[in-house]
Amino acid sequence: MADRDDDQRDDRRGDDGQGDGGQGQREQERYAAALDAAEELLGMRLERFLVRGAGEPDNGADFKRLATVHTFGDSWPRTDVLDIRARALVSVTIAAALGTLEPLRGQLRIALNNGVTAEEIVEVFIHLEAYAGAARAFDGYRIALQVFAERPRTDGG
Repeated sequence: MADRDDDQRDDRRGDDGQGDGGQGQREQERYAAALDAAEELLGMRLERFLVRGAGEPDNGADFKRLATVHTFGDSWPRTDVLDIRARALVSVTIAAALGTLEPLRGQLRIALNNGVTAEEIVEVFIHLEAYAGAARAFDGYRIALQVFAERPRTDGG
């Protein structure tokens, strides 16, 4: 029974790549393409954030792969209605409103790497303060200031 369960888990992950009509290979290609898209958006590779953590179960890799493919392979490329800039502003707003500060750092980098200005991001926080509260907005704004400081100033100041 355990062997069958292992085989089913391998099929879901697409690890064996054999006897599945190329499904495993297609999944690996989608994952690789999603990682490339993430690099283009973020300006850095994601792999360092996806390494197996201490005590992490085997299916943790499944979670990371599925989340990466869905986010960077399925959602971000949908630019027919919302372009990358709009998606970046929405993503900054969501991460800040939820108080997910480390993901906010990545969303801010995506926004700045894709044409959103620091001034536009400050306006997001002004609006966020009105609807999510000053404490939540200031927590996110602190992260924004750190990300702004990573980038060279272009205003001569």
